[in-house]
Amino acid sequence: MDVLPLLLLVAGSAAIAGVARRTPVPPPLLLVACGLAVACVPGAPEYAFEPEIMLLLVLPPLIHSSAVDSSYLDLRSQLRPIMLLSIGYLLFATLAVGYVMYLLVPDLPLTSALVLGAIIAPPDAVATTAIARRIGLPSRITTILQGESLVNDATAITTFKVTLAAAAGESATWLQGVEEFAVSTVGGIAVGLLLMGPLHWLRTHLREPLLQNTLSLLIPFVAYAAAERIHASGVLAVVVVALYLAHRNWQVGFETRLQEEAVWRMVGFILESVVFALIGLQLPVILGGLGEYEGVRAAWYAVALFVVVVAVRFVWVYPATFLPRAVFARIRRREANPTWRGPFVVAWAGMRGVVSMAIAFSIPLTIEGGEPFPGRNLVLFLSFTTVIGTLVVQGLTLPPLVKMLKIPGRDTHAEALVEAEAQAQASKAAEERLDELLAHDHNILPQTAAGQLVAVLERRRNAVWERLGTVNETTGESVDETYRRLSREMIQAERRVFVRLRDERRIDDEMLRTLLRRLDLEEAATYRRDTEH
Repeated sequence: MDVLPLLLLVAGSAAIAGVARRTPVPPPLLLVACGLAVACVPGAPEYAFEPEIMLLLVLPPLIHSSAVDSSYLDLRSQLRPIMLLSIGYLLFATLAVGYVMYLLVPDLPLTSALVLGAIIAPPDAVATTAIARRIGLPSRITTILQGESLVNDATAITTFKVTLAAAAGESATWLQGVEEFAVSTVGGIAVGLLLMGPLHWLRTHLREPLLQNTLSLLIPFVAYAAAERIHASGVLAVVVVALYLAHRNWQVGFETRLQEEAVWRMVGFILESVVFALIGLQLPVILGGLGEYEGVRAAWYAVALFVVVVAVRFVWVYPATFLPRAVFARIRRREANPTWRGPFVVAWAGMRGVVSMAIAFSIPLTIEGGEPFPGRNLVLFLSFTTVIGTLVVQGLTLPPLVKMLKIPGRDTHAEALVEAEAQAQASKAAEERLDELLAHDHNILPQTAAGQLVAVLERRRNAVWERLGTVNETTGESVDETYRRLSREMIQAERRVFVRLRDERRIDDEMLRTLLRRLDLEEAATYRRDTEH
């Protein structure tokens, strides 16, 4: 097997994503655009978009990574809008888009049109979350979009199976479709509930961080495979397990958490980069199979479908936002009255992505009797153009749209106040515990050592309040920022000495690694990424 094209794909995707992080353009958009550009270069390698690999090897870790970064409590608080979007909207979009395209495209059977509707119905978890966080949307909107994109993949895959069975000539009724959807949903959740406890127990009882992180990498594949084995939703199983593990992540050791964050950031970065570049690289494959639909005719269908997809989402989002409030007084008492701006952003932020492409490429070439699948090439083309169109058009226009609508971002000042109050309570508890421990004879420490413990505690307690206070007139830094910068400079000076001692053969490499890891952990305790401010 020639591994050079694969290495070029991974290395090139990572490089483009790295460049995108330094520009205002969200990485998924730049990756897709570069993929399209490379696909037009004569002699460029052809990359096959294998649906089995995407659904079995790529989707589980991407879903797991997105779910781990979510909040179970936040998702539960927004359960109604999430369910209305991930189930209600997806089914509505499948039927509405399918029927409209059946009317617009001559000779396209209704069953094939519904297959197309099921393919392009689900917004993409990775693209939506990446862009929502990049532009700083309010936490409620981000939670709703993230929750929708986590759950709707399961709905989409099940809906696709039902519509595909009808298009392929298999005897399937709507009642059977509802039964399959119920079994898939309930089964996926049940598998996740059954696995989450034992996996968490195993994770906390493996004392070696290396083994814990190896298990962490295997968990999404185990959950997905176990659910798919009984024909349930692997996506829902992965989401349930990931949310539970993330909710109880504090019960594993700090070394495991430090390693796990780095490992999953790398895995997510590579997979996301490759997937979006791969979408753009499918252009020659898609255009080569258009046949009778190529040219202006195909372009017209693509534009029409994009407009229909966008319009259908608006048609669903606004009633789903305001009708429950009009019908149920309890909702009006419990929730603040929404404006039209928030639903507008939710409706516009429906980018499609990897799941739609993977489902589209899994359409069989033939139906029962050996006849070609009706309209397969056109369905592939329209799925591709819709994914590209939503990523580029909606992805590029979402940031200026949010700015134009004056959607308030995250209230960092209020969040810092909450953080400071939480830290104050935690520091008080730690101080009381320290006093209890020092009262026992077997915990006696010299006064200087005990003072160091108190000083560290006081440093943590004051850090957040200092961020809210005055800044240095010369540097613009808060006291906390200056403290952390000086601390890092001191640690860097120590690091240079340790390396010099190793180079002079006064310590060996094993001792160097031990000393550097100690400094790394100390630096991790003082360093706060700029994105957290």
